Amino acid sequence: MGPWRGLRWWWRGVIGADAYERYVESHHRRGHTHPPMGEREFWRARVDAQETNPQGRCC
Repeated sequence: MGPWRGLRWWWRGVIGADAYERYVESHHRRGHTHPPMGEREFWRARVDAQETNPQGRCC
């Protein structure tokens, strides 16, 4: 089971599926007093930002 957990962790990082978890960790680490965005709000803001300011990506 150990190797699969590592592979899953790596794959989530590659495809960006762990972006919300990283955002929440960063939010708490920086000491913000307001609550972080909800997951749905986070993904909507991320997609909006990518559409407004497109950067190099595969697709």
